[in-house]
Amino acid sequence: MTTTTPRRRRPGRVRWWTYLLLAAATVACLFPLYWMFIVATTDTATATRMPPEVVPGGNFLHLVGLVLETVPFLQALLNSLAVATAIGVGQAVLCALAGFAFAKLSFPGRNTLFLLVVLTMTVPTQLSVIPQYMIMSQLGWVDTLQALIVPGLASAFGIFWMRQHITATISDELVQAATIDGANTWQVFWRIAFPIVRPAAFVLGLFGFVTAWNDFLWPFIVLKSPERYTAQIAIKALQNSYDVDLGLAMSGSFLATIPLVVLFVIVGRRMVAGILEGAFKG
Repeated sequence: MTTTTPRRRRPGRVRWWTYLLLAAATVACLFPLYWMFIVATTDTATATRMPPEVVPGGNFLHLVGLVLETVPFLQALLNSLAVATAIGVGQAVLCALAGFAFAKLSFPGRNTLFLLVVLTMTVPTQLSVIPQYMIMSQLGWVDTLQALIVPGLASAFGIFWMRQHITATISDELVQAATIDGANTWQVFWRIAFPIVRPAAFVLGLFGFVTAWNDFLWPFIVLKSPERYTAQIAIKALQNSYDVDLGLAMSGSFLATIPLVVLFVIVGRRMVAGILEGAFKG
């Protein structure tokens, strides 16, 4: 009696249904962008027609012109770029600096203070709006871009992220050796620690950039002048109190999405590498 040996699957071979699931996930992620573009090329009546249109119309350039005429949208994009870049860079450096202090420096109350920082992540953002607005008013920063930048330069999540990454990737012996060689605390951080954790800091800065770019609530409260609008507030200004021109609103939304798509295309591979590096070290 002959026995048949079960055929073994070759190592590294991917089943066909894996590609099918990946293709379905890709379509699910990209379809909202495609639908946004379709609505941005039509009018409201066409966008709400059933069955819906799946082919782009021919009004995109006309609607883009209306967007630029209705609000200073290019200025709003520049404002968003300035705010998001400052917040992204600030979080990458300041959160890494705070994370280094919590991970490698010894001072009284370090663990208690770090616990308080982590606990602030449980507080809803909406609860801080009123006291934050009062502080901005006392500083005379209402209707200025620094009112958006300064509160976002550091975050509890960023400090927690960098503290955990520094703890896992930088040994105490390395810090002690640098100190024995005569390096002060800033030199140990900037010349030794920060280059090692730069991929994680880059990912954190990218997250901060995207979060600041998409932020609506705080800019909507603190900004008053159209020339200081960010992209999200400019999109809101395209709508009136009685009806919504879907084509006009989606044209503005599509213009505000293009910089994020370009950013992801440029740095997407580096972002994934930074996340994976933090995942596999420890």
